[in-house]
Amino acid sequence: MSYDVDALREQFPALDRSLYGHPLVYLDNAATSQTPLRVVDAIRDGYLHRKANVHRGVHTLSQEATDAMEHARERVRAHIGAASTREVIFTRGTTEAINLVAASYGELLTEGDEVILTVMEHHSNIVPWQLLAARRGIVIKAVPILPDGSLDMDAYRSMLSPRTRLVSVCHASNVLGTVNPVAEMCREAHAAGAVFCVDGAQGAPHMRIDVGAIGCDFYAFSAHKMYGPAGIGVLYGREELLNRMPPYQGGGEMIGRCSFSGTTWAELPYKFEAGTPDFVDAAAFTAALDFIDGIGIEAIARHEHDLLTYATSRMMEIPGMRIFGTAPGKCAVISFLIGNAHHYDTGMLLDKLGIAVRTGHHCAQPLMEALGVEGTVRASFAAYNTRAEADALVEALRRIAPLLS
Repeated sequence: MSYDVDALREQFPALDRSLYGHPLVYLDNAATSQTPLRVVDAIRDGYLHRKANVHRGVHTLSQEATDAMEHARERVRAHIGAASTREVIFTRGTTEAINLVAASYGELLTEGDEVILTVMEHHSNIVPWQLLAARRGIVIKAVPILPDGSLDMDAYRSMLSPRTRLVSVCHASNVLGTVNPVAEMCREAHAAGAVFCVDGAQGAPHMRIDVGAIGCDFYAFSAHKMYGPAGIGVLYGREELLNRMPPYQGGGEMIGRCSFSGTTWAELPYKFEAGTPDFVDAAAFTAALDFIDGIGIEAIARHEHDLLTYATSRMMEIPGMRIFGTAPGKCAVISFLIGNAHHYDTGMLLDKLGIAVRTGHHCAQPLMEALGVEGTVRASFAAYNTRAEADALVEALRRIAPLLS
């Protein structure tokens, strides 16, 4: 079947906008993707027809809302290849999911235990471990990168030691686009006796995820980067580990029995879902997964790779162009600077031409330090972007480059 990008774009009204007299070219997908009508319709339906608290009511609306949320849990389980819905925990997003692991599994760590991260991590996969280090006295190590933006795997292997208790790495870099060999890294971490956690915020939107094939113990991702609602995400956790971990938050829903003499915890996954969940958006996430599966994640990946290759080739024709991250097999992210021009100035001028990109350190300041820059401009592609939009980016950069010199 041919890839009908024009038909896809009809599902995204935002793409029909104009900015400053120019058609909107939305290239900030690594931050958040646009949302198709079917997802918006699912959210609207949830609020208009079955807004009732889940898991607690005997009345019909509550049961319908509960069924919709638990159907979503099963849908996510199947999408990522988890063994059981007990391993699928709904969170507010990748950030909360990693904080859950750091706060809860972190309680099993002791002073001197080592956690390995990488230089390319998002702050969401750095700061929670630093907070844990302040509480528990753990030691954090960071794997460096090679000149092309790939991980220094020899350095990674040398860091693994009998003190290594956990390795937490991004599946793909939100700055460099580098796709890390997480299955290989996981095998080596397990051989060293460590638990393996994956920040999948940039992996899940662009490739098929099979947590069983990866072998990971935790995998975190967000719906809003996958054409879904904002404020909902998932933590996959291996059941045996989740059973050992203490609750992340206390309150309603996560208890078995509560009394002043002592409280017991609910069964998985509810043990980690304190309070009223975002049941409407959790249910609507199924519509986003249906959208992805209707196209095929492999087809989306091929389309995005074509845009990445085409745009990169054209951008390199611009004098002074510097692209950060050239590892083979990278996902559809291009971080760049034009000469020594400030990233903010470039982004502002592009915005006046209708082109939405991201500027700054991208919540990856240690990586920026390693690259020797303060920040970059980032263009990132999704299923609905086109070669014409890549051309528009390149022509805009050609136009503004003389103004930045």
